[in-house]
Amino acid sequence: MIERYQPRTVWNFGTAGGIKLGSGLHEMKNFVERDKGKCPESMELVLPTDPKIISWGMGYTCSTGDNFVTDPNTLEDPAHVVDMEAYAIAKACLNQHVDFKCFKYVSDQADEGADEDWLKNIADGEEHYINVFQQITGGF
Repeated sequence: MIERYQPRTVWNFGTAGGIKLGSGLHEMKNFVERDKGKCPESMELVLPTDPKIISWGMGYTCSTGDNFVTDPNTLEDPAHVVDMEAYAIAKACLNQHVDFKCFKYVSDQADEGADEDWLKNIADGEEHYINVFQQITGGF
């Protein structure tokens, strides 16, 4: 999509499990791939030359992996939130020299009740996403 449409910036709005952040919308600036080399699926998608951390400045860190985190104590790297896609998008943007803006709505606390909390709260981020979008576009 980046090659086809050649955007200057890719915007990601999504949900995340809160590790050090409570509910609400938070901008992420750093992205960690927590599954790198840990499962067969990631071996094909994450190259040894890929950076462990992709950074767009000072700010919150999002840990991305292929699993739904239910125990924050299992994380090896420090993170403010966890998700399942931001690192991959950040990597694509980095490789294509495109700016990346990422906003995560904390829908659960990445604990044993995360799956139920996520389902219950997933839609609550919508008004926050719309507010940021309106700020970006000048009220479009």
